[in-house]
Amino acid sequence: MRIRTMLRRPVRAVRRRYVRALEHGSAAGMTTAEYAVGIVAACGFAGLLVTILRSAEVRALLFGIIRKALNA
Repeated sequence: MRIRTMLRRPVRAVRRRYVRALEHGSAAGMTTAEYAVGIVAACGFAGLLVTILRSAEVRALLFGIIRKALNA
């Protein structure tokens, strides 16, 4: 196989990827960043909920709601 032929295949593949990226627009990679920000925000919110639910007042309130629902 000649060197010229060996170099054409990778060049064509890179060109195809470049054209696809241009077709999708410049914000094509933003979805990954948006998911990452969403996951970080969800983890922070979950940590906040865990902290709140560990307090004695909230725990007593939740147990009261559950007891009332089971006794009804």
